[in-house]
Amino acid sequence: MSEELFFSAVQKITAGAMPLGELINIAGQFAEADKKSLSRQLYKIWIKFNSNDPLLFVALFNCAELDEKMGDRSAAIDSLLAAIQLKPDFAPAHINLGGLLERAGAARFALDQWRAVVEQPVQMTGQAIEYAITALKQTARVLADNKLGDAAESAIVRALDIDPNQPEIIAQHIAIRLGACKWPIMEPVAKLDRKGLLESAHPLSMTWYTDDPLLQLATAERYVRREIKEVPRDWDGDRRHAPIDLSNRRLRVGYVSSDLRDHAIGYLMAELFELHHRDEVEIFAYYCGMHSETPLTTRIKSAVEHWVDIRGMNDDEAARRIAADGIDILVDVNGHTKDSRTEVFARRPAPIQVNWLGFPGSMGTPYHHYMIADDWIVPPDSEMYYAEKVVRLPCYQPNDRKRGIIAEKPTRAQAGLPENAFVFCCFNGTQKFTKFTFDRFVDILIGVPNSVLWLIDASDEAKARLWAFFENRGIARSRIVFAQKLQNAFHLARYPLADIFLDTAPYGAHTTASDALWMGLPVLTLSGRSFASRVCGSLVRAAGLPDLICQTPQEFVTRAIALARNPRQLDAYKAQLNANRDTCTLFDMDRLVRSLEELFFGMCEDYQNGRLPQPDLTNLPAYFMAGIEHEHEVVEMQAVQDYHGIYKDELTRLHRARPLPSDNRIWTAQDIARADGASVMPLEPAKRRKLASR
Repeated sequence: MSEELFFSAVQKITAGAMPLGELINIAGQFAEADKKSLSRQLYKIWIKFNSNDPLLFVALFNCAELDEKMGDRSAAIDSLLAAIQLKPDFAPAHINLGGLLERAGAARFALDQWRAVVEQPVQMTGQAIEYAITALKQTARVLADNKLGDAAESAIVRALDIDPNQPEIIAQHIAIRLGACKWPIMEPVAKLDRKGLLESAHPLSMTWYTDDPLLQLATAERYVRREIKEVPRDWDGDRRHAPIDLSNRRLRVGYVSSDLRDHAIGYLMAELFELHHRDEVEIFAYYCGMHSETPLTTRIKSAVEHWVDIRGMNDDEAARRIAADGIDILVDVNGHTKDSRTEVFARRPAPIQVNWLGFPGSMGTPYHHYMIADDWIVPPDSEMYYAEKVVRLPCYQPNDRKRGIIAEKPTRAQAGLPENAFVFCCFNGTQKFTKFTFDRFVDILIGVPNSVLWLIDASDEAKARLWAFFENRGIARSRIVFAQKLQNAFHLARYPLADIFLDTAPYGAHTTASDALWMGLPVLTLSGRSFASRVCGSLVRAAGLPDLICQTPQEFVTRAIALARNPRQLDAYKAQLNANRDTCTLFDMDRLVRSLEELFFGMCEDYQNGRLPQPDLTNLPAYFMAGIEHEHEVVEMQAVQDYHGIYKDELTRLHRARPLPSDNRIWTAQDIARADGASVMPLEPAKRRKLASR
């Protein structure tokens, strides 16, 4: 764009000869040419010379967007306030102003702006309804972030009542109910029944909700198809990738994560980066999380060779940067969690793409080739539950042996715990609490009368709900103690105040379990079928206490009560944890790093020899429809014996309506024949050998 055009536009504006439409057109041309500063100046000049124009509020609104893009939040707020003063019912200005106020730390005033939109008489136009829904979504999100789950849910219900076809807000609704322990989670709402809600569940919520790995995989695949945009046609990234030649260079590994900060993932991975063998592996960290300058982030930055902040890059730009860096193996440390960059992986910027650590399950995409687990989390006969090829470490989870712990140990009195009671501890987040888990906790507390349950602090609403749950079952409120949330060094120091850690199901303790074991606190866990339900068992086993892994819900209750009555056994477990801490598999980071790098080189060998695995997504929409038929909150999936039988019955019904091909999971050619009414005769051994020799 030429300076002549700019000066010509200024002359026309100052002469009072430029209508708003022409301004929008010219300013838009400058903005598209990446000359936002000139575009903004034109709006400022036009506003000054057109103070009586009836469409001045539109110019102020557009100018505010440019103010924000130029980093001048204060000016953007002033422009929007001026627009609202001129036209109080201008919904877009209220919505954008709310966003600016929220980012400025004024959440309460942001809510006022969105409330102004919602409380306006809604005109029967699609645009007006969309504004109201947007304001309700924003309101619900901020209320949920501020632990006001009931109010957030009310806003969501209003939005769904206007339009129930909103997968994103339905997913938010489910997540809020999970975190607030509002059982049943899938209670029908706003024209949506249980199945209608499940159809929009987020993959992470599904791991909290049920121990059903087939449904979890199918949910992830469904989410990716619905929410992750296909690679644009004009994408110029090279998806064919050249051969990986390591004859004259090191292997290049990139980790993509939003959590390399004061977050569970940051704590787990810090020492891993320090131990990578730099003579063989070149490490890149692509950071996509919130701004962080904490000591932990600084430590990680110094441990990796290349720290690349991709927060300000769009997906194309980030993918091009990764491709330009020549990354051989790109590790997705987020998976389906907050602030993930799945669309970067959809562009396939690296020849080999791996799912590890951040998300406890399959990604369900066609572009994640491997998933890292271990032989407890994913036994060989469970590989069918994952789209990626499963590769294994000695123990799936890294740990930081340098984690800080305060020297002065707290007392039970300081923690609000009774001195002489038996203390059951569960520091898992409330989103992991199911009614089935708390039914077991009730049975355990009844079986050990002089005991308390020590939980991590939660919202006032969730605490009130949990207290009421226990009181209705005859457990006094005083026996449920909530621990204030503390900085990690202080939090770790109080673990030994408990006698044993009780795990949740189906989503068990992960980082929380390794913290407890590091501090010498035994962990009793119940392993199910899914990834999330088996991580804690892996950690307990790797710490040297495999007999604390239970196989059935009843065994979990029986063992907890028995251990509370056997202090000598618990003392022996604690002594074993403390004695073996420096030698057990769980905290052997040198072995983990060596094993991880061996996996990486094995992946390269697969790629070089044309054996790069392709994710298997066959029949997953049918598995999803079969999975949501089960009443997960009525019959706990972990207690179901014939798990595959449930699915085969539903797949048979679906096949008869619309034929399904066989797959490599549980739907076989024999199942198809039975569903079609044909008899299946086993081949005689001689014929089988003859066919095999062809």
